[in-house]
Amino acid sequence: MERVTNLASERPVVIFSKSTCCMCHTIKTLFNEFGVNVAVHELDEMPRGREIEQALSRFGCPTLPAVFIGGELVGGANEVMSLHLNRSLIPMLKRAGALWV
Repeated sequence: MERVTNLASERPVVIFSKSTCCMCHTIKTLFNEFGVNVAVHELDEMPRGREIEQALSRFGCPTLPAVFIGGELVGGANEVMSLHLNRSLIPMLKRAGALWV
């Protein structure tokens, strides 16, 4: 859990992902289109990535992607898209220092 917390706080937006996951790709693309410099951790390409995935599940995010904004777990693709659709995502990114517009 400590490793997840440390990795999740390294940038304003951190995504734990798998390189072969289409929903992970969608969320990474969304943030890229906003111009957010995201730290992405591809768990299927990392040593001990499986351990991090298990820790994320205990952290409260049983599926990937797992998105952290401002060091706090936002959730997965459904939660991020819900925030985006109700116009809460951009203000959240600004508060975290991920957007300056």
